[in-house]
Amino acid sequence: MPDEMYRVVVNQEEQYSVWPVDRELPAGWLATGHRGTRDDCLAHIEEVWTDMRPLSVRQHLAGLGGPGGSQPSTGVGPDRSDGHH
Repeated sequence: MPDEMYRVVVNQEEQYSVWPVDRELPAGWLATGHRGTRDDCLAHIEEVWTDMRPLSVRQHLAGLGGPGGSQPSTGVGPDRSDGHH
């Protein structure tokens, strides 16, 4: 149905999707307030969802030392860069 109306929805991991306006939202998803055709909603998602990683992954990586999530090697454990394990 090309004229069917959709809404943009988001879950607690800040992942986005589209959902028909005439259907009840599934558990765990909230409407963002944006409505329109499927193409309109997908275009909106493309604008606002700039980091595809789930929120929990972004938060975990931020706690490991920044955007890339890397920390200097401690030389302990299997990540040692000197070739010894």
